[in-house]
Parts: sequence; C-alpha cells; structure tokens
Amino acid sequence: MPVYPSTVAHASCASRGCACHARVPRYPSDLTDAQWVVLEPEARAAMAALVRASGRPMVHDLRAMVDAVGYVTRYGIEWRALPVDFPPHEAAYAFFKRWSGRGLPLRLVDALRARVRIAHGRAPLPTAGSVDSQSVKAADTVATSSRGYDGGKKINGRKRHIAVDTLGLLLAVTVTPASVQDRDGAHPLLALLRERFSTITLVWADGGYAGRLVIWAKSALHLAVTVVKRSDDTTGFVVLPRRWVVERTFGWLLRHRRLVRDYERRPDHHEAMVLWATVSIMTRQLTRQLAGEPLPARWGRPRQSPSPPAAQAA
Repeated sequence: MPVYPSTVAHASCASRGCACHARVPRYPSDLTDAQWVVLEPEARAAMAALVRASGRPMVHDLRAMVDAVGYVTRYGIEWRALPVDFPPHEAAYAFFKRWSGRGLPLRLVDALRARVRIAHGRAPLPTAGSVDSQSVKAADTVATSSRGYDGGKKINGRKRHIAVDTLGLLLAVTVTPASVQDRDGAHPLLALLRERFSTITLVWADGGYAGRLVIWAKSALHLAVTVVKRSDDTTGFVVLPRRWVVERTFGWLLRHRRLVRDYERRPDHHEAMVLWATVSIMTRQLTRQLAGEPLPARWGRPRQSPSPPAAQAA
C-alpha cells in the first residue's frame, strides 16, 4: 500500500499526491534558506550543462529532491523509508541515480570547493593534497564480487580511497574491495587526481603508500608523493603533520550515517554518496563564511586574516 495520499489539497506538484513544491524544511538535514541560496545557482547551472537530451522535465521540486538525498545520506535510512513530505522514494532514488551518473555531485563539489578556497584566501585550484583510505563494513546488499576482507582492520567490506586538499576538501574518491592494499588502490586514485587537477604537484601519504607507488607516481604522473611516517620513539596519540587533515575529513564524512556502513549495491553509488555528503559539508561551510562567522582556528596557531587569492597557491 502506498504511503502517499491519493489526493492532496492544493497539490503543487504535477505528480499525483505529491506537494513537494509547498514543502517546508523541518529536519536537521534540510537546507536552510541561506544554504539554498548558496547551492541553488550551482545546482541549476550544473544540471543545465549536463542535460543530454530533450524530454519530460522534472516535475518535482529541486530543493525537495536535494533534501531527500541529504536525508538519506545523513541518517542512513532505506530509500523507501523516506518521510511522506518528500517526493515519492522512487522519484528520489531515480534523481540520485540519474544525476549522480551524469556527474552532478562532482560538479557541485568542484564549484563549492573553489568558492570555499577563495573565502580562505587560497587559489581556486590546489597544488598539494593528502591521500588515505578507510575500510567500512558492508551490508548484506553488497555482492561478494565487490567486497573483500581487510586483514589489518579485521573488516569485511569495501575501502574508500580519498584525496583532499590542504583544507581537507575532497578532490577525488574511489571505492574498492577492502582486500585491496592502500598502495594498489592509490594507483587509480592518483591517476584520477592527475587527470582532474593538472596543478597538483605534491601529495602527502602515510607509511602504507611507501615503495613502488612513490616511484611510479613520480615517473608516470610527475607527482611527488611524500610519506609522513609515525615515529617509533613517541607513545600515545600524536598529530602527524599534513596527515591529520585527511583524517579530519574522514571524521566529517562519518557524521553521515549512510557512510558508516556500505549499503550500496554498486561501488559508484557509494562514491556518489561520499560526494553528496561533501556537497552538504561545503555548503554549510560556505554559508557560515558568507554570514561573516569567524574561521576556525588553525592547528597550533591562531587564525590570521586571509591573504588575497593570488598570494597563496596551495
């Protein structure tokens, strides 16, 4: 039995029983009006650039669709468990699948990252970054062909490999079975990073990336991989230079329950979930910056006023 009523008074949507155009934000994951002002121009411009053929336009409200994807990403529910004030779950999942496949969240991440970097006094394109991986358990919806066992972390699931800039903003993501070693998973990640960012010259990584990867990246990609190793003389938790930035990004992502465990049948859908979570993170960061809120203190020293974008390249 459908959970959506057959008739809605003053329905604002062409889809029968849906009133998404009159929807009022009510959940913590919903975009505020200020956040939608930031995201809407970027979303509509990206969608206009990605239209592949003429056909029936989307009848549901774009903001309601984005909020539906954000609700699933934030709270980790099944698509069919979406609350009734969102568009029907079939339409929300179709929006996620279709537009993620066309590259909408990736374009949004790129556009928002440039704006956040400029607000921090950085150049729009990064010149340095950090890479790392994170293994997560896989749900029963993940096929055995796309999952594996990480012997070091004792996790049966998938592993996401990410590259971030010096602010911790996502640059690239790939998803592999958890059995794939870090240095092996870094090959497609660094190749993707070089393809998307010709300005990148330096990447920091941990000891798991040492060895032939460093030589291959230098010769094939003209990319310097600097390994930041943990000292054997220290005890307890120690913040390692440059590596803490990517670890903080993993912390940001794990605030989204859909990413705590991998529920996606396809690896590219998990990559899309990471991108949509990043869109939410950067939209909120940019909204706070535009509202004049002070920037967070830099690690180990007080925050200074940002320099003009041309003064800093990284």
